[in-house]
Amino acid sequence: MRIVLQRAAHAQVKVDGDVIGRIRKGYVLLVGITHDDTKETAEKLAKKCAELRIFEDENGKMNKGLQDVQGEVLSISQFTLYADCRRGRRPGFTDAARPETAKPLYEYFNQVIESMGIHVETGIFGADMKVELLNDGPVTIILDSNEGC
Repeated sequence: MRIVLQRAAHAQVKVDGDVIGRIRKGYVLLVGITHDDTKETAEKLAKKCAELRIFEDENGKMNKGLQDVQGEVLSISQFTLYADCRRGRRPGFTDAARPETAKPLYEYFNQVIESMGIHVETGIFGADMKVELLNDGPVTIILDSNEGC
C-alpha cells in the first residue's frame, strides 16, 4: 500500500463538475493498493495516518495529530501510485491491484480511520476526479507498507 499524505488547509473532490467530498483542515490522502496488500496492511497504514503528529503546536513544533486539531480526511483512490516508468515513455500499472481487490481494501482503510473518530470524505473509486487542495506548509509525506510504515 502506498499513500501520499498532504496536510491541507481545505480540499474538495469533484466528479463530473459536482463536489462529492469536501474537508476543512486535515489530510488529503492519495491511496494506492498493490497485489499483496491485506486488511492488516490497510489497518496499519490507516492507524499510521490517523496518529501522525504533523500539525504545529503553540511552539511551532509538529506535535499535534488530526484529532487534536479536529481535522478531517479526504481520501482518494489512486492506482497511478503504482505506475512503473522504468521502460519507455508510457507507464505500466501491473503493480496496482485489480479493482475487485483494491476497492474493498480502500473502503476498509477509510472505515478504520472513521472508527478512530475522524471524519472521512471520499471520491468515487475508479472515477475521473478533480481534486483541489490548499497544501498547508506545504507538508507532504509518502507512506509505503513495503518500507516499514
